[in-house]
Formats: sequence, C-alpha cells, structure tokens
Amino acid sequence: MTAYAPTPFGLTQAMPRMHAHPSGGDHPTCAVRLVDRRTGALHRINGTPLTLYTRRPQEAAAELLAGRDPAHWEARIEQLGSRQPEAGRAPR
Repeated sequence: MTAYAPTPFGLTQAMPRMHAHPSGGDHPTCAVRLVDRRTGALHRINGTPLTLYTRRPQEAAAELLAGRDPAHWEARIEQLGSRQPEAGRAPR
C-alpha cells in the first residue's frame, strides 16, 4: 500500500524513511552551495542562493559541479544541526 500526504499542490507520495548509517547513526544533514571562485559569491537563481539540503553531500556536490569549469566553481558543504545550544537558550 502506498501512503500519500496532502500538500498545497494536491496529494503526493510520502517520503520513505531514511535508513540508519552503518556506523550506528544517521548521516548528518548538510547544506551544499555552489560558489563562484572568481567573486566568492553564491550562485543564485532568481536572486535566491542555490542550496541543496542533503545527507549525501559528496553526491550533491558532484551533481552541482557536473559540466562546470572547476577553475571557476567550487561546492561548499556545511554540516547543519550542531549539538551546541542556540544563543539565548538554556541547555537541557
């Protein structure tokens, strides 16, 4: 049986559950961004920086860089969800 979830655009198939990493934990979520080496600026689409959120950052970086000149472009990977308390918030 296939599960469907309501969205503003109609019904869509629910996302499958992420599998655990073989080391025992889940892969950390990362943000992958395309950067112009000449200017240091992020690549933008309609004014919004292109950012991919993924648990497989090397694959996402390879996809972003496919067909691009490596002398002009680089992919930057930022791990999200650090376990440090947020500013102004008491640790639990």
